[in-house]
Amino acid sequence: MILTGDLATVGKNILIDAFRDDGIDLTSAYDDCGTMIYDVKKQDVHSGGSGCGCGASVLCGHILNGMRMGRWNHILFCATGALMSPVALQQGESIPAICHLIEIENGGQI
Repeated sequence: MILTGDLATVGKNILIDAFRDDGIDLTSAYDDCGTMIYDVKKQDVHSGGSGCGCGASVLCGHILNGMRMGRWNHILFCATGALMSPVALQQGESIPAICHLIEIENGGQI
């Protein structure tokens, strides 16, 4: 499974489209914690979750428990974030982004 932290529905679709443009179909192996933390069909959350709490909550709860049960054995967790500064925003500068990739393997026990 490939998992991003908090792109929500909008960012998730942009990422899927960008990879599809390069000939890579992520749909069977990819999800985003911002879309997993809510039921977007039953809850009025618009795009879903955005923020560092989404990745931490979903990874440490749902994903690691799923790995313990054998549902997943190999996770690539891409914790995303913007490096926002009030000064940069006021100056109209671009907002740099960062993504840390964490590989988690289930060697039989977690």
